[in-house]
Amino acid sequence: MEEMRAFVAVALPPPIKAKLAQVQAQLRAGAAAPVKWVAPDSLHLTLQFLGNIGAGITGRITAAITEAARGEAPLRLGVDGLGVFPDPRRVRVVWVGLGGDTARLAGLQKRIETGLEPLGFTPEKRPFAPHLTLGRVRDGASPPERQALGELVKAAGFEDGGEFTVDAIYLMRSQLTREGPIYSRIGSVNLG
Repeated sequence: MEEMRAFVAVALPPPIKAKLAQVQAQLRAGAAAPVKWVAPDSLHLTLQFLGNIGAGITGRITAAITEAARGEAPLRLGVDGLGVFPDPRRVRVVWVGLGGDTARLAGLQKRIETGLEPLGFTPEKRPFAPHLTLGRVRDGASPPERQALGELVKAAGFEDGGEFTVDAIYLMRSQLTREGPIYSRIGSVNLG
């Protein structure tokens, strides 16, 4: 049986991706650390990473997401704030935060995790922190490079990247290539 890497996600509209691409370009211009920037077309909000799944289980996954989303109205989210994980001195990930209906989003994400658990998908141990990953620092980056990137992110500041409506949740396939991952939708669940 064919296997594929999969995850559950929220897609971003093109105007939001365009604003995030501008932020990436600003950071890229000033960053000394080697960063693997996420292609703007690939930016998304992951609700749950599933890992490798069999093609035959996609219908059951979509059904579980449908049940988790039952009665959930569309969400309004805003892109706001630039940050890093784990901290500005040891940067591994550069991200932007989300505001708006994040409490409802967290509830939906938890219901999705709970609904997928009987299918063998383990819930994440860390609490859900809605964010959009802009880039990951490569393993070879030195501590001074990581710290310099953290300072650049703090100085850059990023407020009000725009708002968007989440009216669907997607089951996504991730195909890893040398040029970066290629994402495609293999299932969708509408909200509202």
